Amino acid sequence: MHFDPRTQAALREAGLSEEEIRSASDAVTDAVRRDAEALESFFEDGPVYSDMDRAHSSDDVHEHEVEYLDLYTHGGDLRGYLRFDSWGAYVEDGRVLSEEKVELTLGPTVHGRVRFARGPDALR
Repeated sequence: MHFDPRTQAALREAGLSEEEIRSASDAVTDAVRRDAEALESFFEDGPVYSDMDRAHSSDDVHEHEVEYLDLYTHGGDLRGYLRFDSWGAYVEDGRVLSEEKVELTLGPTVHGRVRFARGPDALR
């Protein structure tokens, strides 16, 4: 089940049955899985642009060639690895903002949320 024991207890105290809690947990798991599929699909075609802070650059928007985004899900967790042309970063979470823009929380080397778009104007 997606919900930790404290959350499950709080949901029971709020009046949800075990079946309703399980149904809500399944809905969260399905939503995370759909987001992972949409995020992987987003990075499949062409370059993407980001608002990532990069060392030795004062540009607000950066173009990236992405080799792949490989995500896995477990309950409400979404994790994986984003591989650019010459480097990569761990993905700790992500969400779809629109058809043209997504956001990933990247781990070590970046340590932050980064928005990616199909075109540079979507980030301005």
